[in-house]
Amino acid sequence: MSLNVTVVAADRSVWSGEAERVVARTVEGEIGILTGHEPVLAIVAGGNVRITPTSGETINVSADGGFLSVADDVVHVVADQAQLV
Repeated sequence: MSLNVTVVAADRSVWSGEAERVVARTVEGEIGILTGHEPVLAIVAGGNVRITPTSGETINVSADGGFLSVADDVVHVVADQAQLV
């Protein structure tokens, strides 16, 4: 099993694909997401979102503002500003 991950900025898609893990900073602290994670909605704090795709190489996205949602192994990061680092 894997996560279906989409990262978008206000004006464009930044990254999408299948991943084993996503780690992001929220206003309540860092959150790690694996398959089977409970549904959650969180506000993204400025910082990196680390995505470990099924291919194994870590993807780093700088995200500022917005939110992260998780439901049924689907992760959406919708940021005010975001770019690959």
